[in-house]
Amino acid sequence: MKMKLISFVILCACLLVPTIAFADVPSGNVGYGLTPGRLRAIVAAVVGLISVVIGGLSMARSAGRFGTGSGRAGAIVAMVLGLIGIALAVLHLAGSTGGFGTGNGRAGAIVAMVLGLAGLVLAGLTLARSRRAG
Repeated sequence: MKMKLISFVILCACLLVPTIAFADVPSGNVGYGLTPGRLRAIVAAVVGLISVVIGGLSMARSAGRFGTGSGRAGAIVAMVLGLIGIALAVLHLAGSTGGFGTGNGRAGAIVAMVLGLAGLVLAGLTLARSRRAG
């Protein structure tokens, strides 16, 4: 169980690093560093990632692999965090101008939307499993 969790965290980190680390514009307007747009996208992505982790843990708990109980509370928290992450990403995408590589965090917001959606799916599966179980 620990190896799967560690592998999952490494995979998520590999997905987030490119959105954080590089944004090079040939004209030189934006250098390397943390711009306000990237920061908003990172916050949304972190909220989405937390949603995925909590959703995965609640799903493991509902299957009886990790602790006892149905995992409903964790699933509800994961669902709320997933919705918050998606909302933050959509608001950022709606308000940002320019394209990819300009330092406004559009790619990070898209990754945040995917992570939030993954957290919602895991939470929904956990809630469906807990309804079937009793």
